[in-house]
Amino acid sequence: MAVQSDVTLLYIVAGYLAVMLGVGVWAYGKTKTAEDFMVAGRSLGAAIIAGTLLATWMGSGTVTGGANSVAYDNGLWPAILFGTASLIGITALKALAPRIRQFDKLTIPELIEEELGREGRIISLLVIAFAYVGIVSYQFIGLGFVLNVTTGISVTQGTIIGTGIIIALAAMGGLMSVAYTDAISAFLMLLGLVIAVPFVVLEAGGWSGITANVPATHLDALGDLSLFEFFGLWAPPLLLILADQNMYQRIIAGETDEGTNVGLIAWFVGAVATMTLVPLIAFASRAMFPELDPGMALIATTTVLPTWVGGILLAAAAAFIITTGSSYLLSACTNLSQDLYKGFINPDASDERVFWLTRAFVVVLGVFAFVLGQYFPTILEVQMYSYTAYGAAITPPLLAIFLMRKRLTKIGGLTGMVAGAVLAITWDTALGSPYGLDAVIVAAPVACALIVLVSYLTNTPTSPTPTRA
Repeated sequence: MAVQSDVTLLYIVAGYLAVMLGVGVWAYGKTKTAEDFMVAGRSLGAAIIAGTLLATWMGSGTVTGGANSVAYDNGLWPAILFGTASLIGITALKALAPRIRQFDKLTIPELIEEELGREGRIISLLVIAFAYVGIVSYQFIGLGFVLNVTTGISVTQGTIIGTGIIIALAAMGGLMSVAYTDAISAFLMLLGLVIAVPFVVLEAGGWSGITANVPATHLDALGDLSLFEFFGLWAPPLLLILADQNMYQRIIAGETDEGTNVGLIAWFVGAVATMTLVPLIAFASRAMFPELDPGMALIATTTVLPTWVGGILLAAAAAFIITTGSSYLLSACTNLSQDLYKGFINPDASDERVFWLTRAFVVVLGVFAFVLGQYFPTILEVQMYSYTAYGAAITPPLLAIFLMRKRLTKIGGLTGMVAGAVLAITWDTALGSPYGLDAVIVAAPVACALIVLVSYLTNTPTSPTPTRA
């Protein structure tokens, strides 16, 4: 079956986009300071916290990459197992939330600087900006897929339009606009998935029809993936979520500790639903559309559903893609304005200057992300590359700050950061994946081991205070 574009779906998607841009305009008027722009003035309640966490994490990486692509390429069960990485990460963040709020920092580099000095801040801000630009790039492409199936324009043309929409939303109201559109998007996505699944399964011929039209290996526990191949896909999202600056900023943005805790629990529940329903739809799509770009799996099913069902699901997919793109773009720009400019170039910069500089960076980095996205053949490839770079260089030292307490040394943390970053970037590209291992299998463990070992070797114990006779 070939995918036929359906312009009637565009009306529903366009209506939703108009709502999102309307919220952006509203937030523009509410956003007055850098803190408003970066952490929504620390005013978010439990429902908004839950929605913004879910929609930010479950973006194009879920509906066009990640669980979607794994289900289409490798089978249902490995895709569902893939989702457990997110659930483990959410559980860990809930446990760390009180300490994250206690640190009270706007960015991860600010937090790292407290323990690893200015060098740690510089390395982390560069890695985060690099990784986040990669993540933003495939949100643009994901929206290009949506516009392709609704209008028939090319994916490239759709990507250009998507780039403009995401940049505009991020630039208008910062986290204030992103958080509220996230909450709307999360509700719409869950509603769309729940409604769409039975229609998609029936359209694909029921469970028996689906299993008869997919490769036999796609019914195995790991599909046609080896254990190492599966781990190479599973580990990067876990490493990213444990130290994702977006998640930390949203935890900090909660108005109260209690509301933040409730929001984190609701996020977990929403993630369970999303990481089950998306693979089901993508798995059924493989039976209907065996020759697709894997990133189109879920989106393609909207063209064979009743218009109102397909429209809701497609608007929901567009919602997740747009809000995630806006969030990661905003976060990367925060690093440049707050950490690089105010932290090193102009420490006396006024709040207003940082605020407007962040907006300017949104445009500049957005254009760069579009260009970068043209160099990767699939969404899943750029997704794993970005996740691995972040997870190997940022997650080990950040977790060490929380868990090693006084045993972590500056030289130990910096050694692990540099080694993780270098291996993540060069292992597959320059070194050609020695022994057939993915970069994440090597880079993150080496970074962790070096942090512990070097900290142990350089940690000078404090002499005990002599006791009086």
